[in-house]
Amino acid sequence: MLREMVDSRGRCVMGESEAALSFTLRLRLVDLIHELGWRGAQVVCPTHSSILAATSGADIIELGEYGFRRVTWDERDRLDHWRRYLANPDRSPRHIVV
Repeated sequence: MLREMVDSRGRCVMGESEAALSFTLRLRLVDLIHELGWRGAQVVCPTHSSILAATSGADIIELGEYGFRRVTWDERDRLDHWRRYLANPDRSPRHIVV
């Protein structure tokens, strides 16, 4: 299906296409994106998925209160938030998610 989404100029735009996918299917999506890239396509994929953002060769552009900025996978705000939470989950404001 992804192959059919590529237009005649080799572009593919997706919107959070991985949202309902399992871990394994997200990895398959990464394989398909790589295949399209090897064939010369450009894939634009807004995502919250760390798996897709970790795709080798991905150009990551993050949007935040600062506007748009190009970042590496390790520099993403989302990753920083996850790391801080997982380092000490007892310090998190549980009243927000209850």
